[in-house]
Amino acid sequence: MWNLLRFAASNVSRTRRLSTAIPGPCIVHKRGADILHDPWFNKDTGFPLTERDRLGLRGLLPPRVISFEQQYARFMDSYHSLEKNTQGQPDKVVSLAKWRILNRLHDRNETLYYRVLIDNIKDFAPIIYTPTVGLVCQNYSGLFRRPRGMYFSAKDKGEMMSMIYNWPGQQVDMVVLTDGSRILGLGDLGVQGIGIPIGKLDMYVAAAGINPQRVLPVMLDVGTNNQKLLEDNLYLGLRQPRLEGEEYLSVVDEFMEAVFTRWPKAIVQFEDFQMKWAFETLQRYRKRFCMFNDDIQGTAGVALAGLLGTVRAQGRLLSNFVNQKIVVVGAGSAGLGVLNMAVQALSRMGGSNETVAKSQFFLLDKNGLVTTERTALDPSAAPFAKDPKVVEGLREGASLIEVVKKVKPDVLLGLSGVGGVFTEEVLKALRQSDSAKPAIFAMSNPTMNAECTAVDAFKHAGENIVFASGSPFENVDFGNGKVGHVNQANNMYLFPGIGLGALLSGARFITDGMLQAASECLASYMTDEDIQKGILYPSINNIRHLTAEVGAAVLRAAVAEELAEGHGDVGPRELMNMSEEETVEYVKRNMWNSSRELAEAEVLLDFGLAWS
Repeated sequence: MWNLLRFAASNVSRTRRLSTAIPGPCIVHKRGADILHDPWFNKDTGFPLTERDRLGLRGLLPPRVISFEQQYARFMDSYHSLEKNTQGQPDKVVSLAKWRILNRLHDRNETLYYRVLIDNIKDFAPIIYTPTVGLVCQNYSGLFRRPRGMYFSAKDKGEMMSMIYNWPGQQVDMVVLTDGSRILGLGDLGVQGIGIPIGKLDMYVAAAGINPQRVLPVMLDVGTNNQKLLEDNLYLGLRQPRLEGEEYLSVVDEFMEAVFTRWPKAIVQFEDFQMKWAFETLQRYRKRFCMFNDDIQGTAGVALAGLLGTVRAQGRLLSNFVNQKIVVVGAGSAGLGVLNMAVQALSRMGGSNETVAKSQFFLLDKNGLVTTERTALDPSAAPFAKDPKVVEGLREGASLIEVVKKVKPDVLLGLSGVGGVFTEEVLKALRQSDSAKPAIFAMSNPTMNAECTAVDAFKHAGENIVFASGSPFENVDFGNGKVGHVNQANNMYLFPGIGLGALLSGARFITDGMLQAASECLASYMTDEDIQKGILYPSINNIRHLTAEVGAAVLRAAVAEELAEGHGDVGPRELMNMSEEETVEYVKRNMWNSSRELAEAEVLLDFGLAWS
């Protein structure tokens, strides 16, 4: 039995280009209960009687037809009832309950799920993404109900090229890959880290309009060094220590060759790899495949945009960025990524040589201030190590409070993964900053790992600061109508636009210039009026509009660097001839939207036929 069943997103996945063209019917080799059990084709009680007859569904559903809009309202009523019924319960219990109700919707009706997500992104992003995703990963083996994405393990070596063809989607545009070795600030969670790629790709759909049938979450399971997981009877991953050295790299090599053999135009985002492999794999693949590392490059871009916004908030010209004194706490992949991108920005803005540019940064790790006297100095951190003989009064391993008191920084930037490291003493010392409006960036995730809370920052460092965090905090009410604005300096403002721009440009690689363009677009997005209030980043309600702007900036940079090969029916010459406004419109036209696709789909609903 061949059934013609027309569904919005499934049609888009079978068209050569993402455009405004109305999709046609798609052939579905399913009938009856099989359709109801497929979350992409299932419309719950929304099947009209004609489709129920045609598809063998009559009698398998309650008789009343409930429209898509009515189903939407019914789900939102259920969600709000859950909120009401869980009031007063612990935050973890409430967060997981909200995640479960969204996950159940995702399992049964993907079109409705993404409509709900897109329309309520501000409320639901903290549930499907930061900070709840960290809690989900910690409990993933117990929460697991159905597979989502693909799992490649060390036991699959030699088989990955054939395994990649097990994925049912004919086209994949975006892959998010993790090995689970450094999930947020939670450390090695092994195979349970799959929750991160799933959450990131949901943000790609909601923010960037990537077709949800063209995304692929991937877990690369090379073992775990987390003894607690190895002893857990519910743990779903390999029960062995992590692979190391060439043995580890050979597994990643094989996966990358497999994914780009099947989908040469795909983009791979590396996510939550421990520092040594984050830098190693980025350098290994960035000039061979279209890929980037969000922890290094996405975090750096968001932080740089915030740093540039801080200069504006201080009432200074952007050229004054070269004079900012910045203390960076955390010498992992994120901290070093920020430093490297900031140096590149300084070079682009003022032609400052790297020696001068790096002199304004003070890097600390778990052992204190990093200097040239450090034994076994990490090569990635070496360029930012201070010479104690040059920096008077600061010794190797100096504590954070010592550095803050001595340097009197304009910016205190935390990417340490250590909750509360910005203590009351440190925050109070920042009152002596040489800047009239110092900035505090507590960027570590999840919330419990934030370097300080918003309340503590404004309480101890003073009301006249700029504050940003990786996880969401509420604005701080000072009374008398005054508010301390909290900025969520989260990668969600950049990575969707980076991926979308790279995809629609058909870029061969993702370059530093493309990443700089994304960061500068984000930095310029806010008005001077908002910046003066201390608001550095837009409301998440505007995330799709922002992502379109960032994607267009990335696309233009790819064209300028002659890396754009075009996408679908739009070739490199057409991209080159687009104005800035036309580029933005081109990006917007190619963003998938469940509401739009469903409306277009309903035009053809009665035209479906069935043959036996």
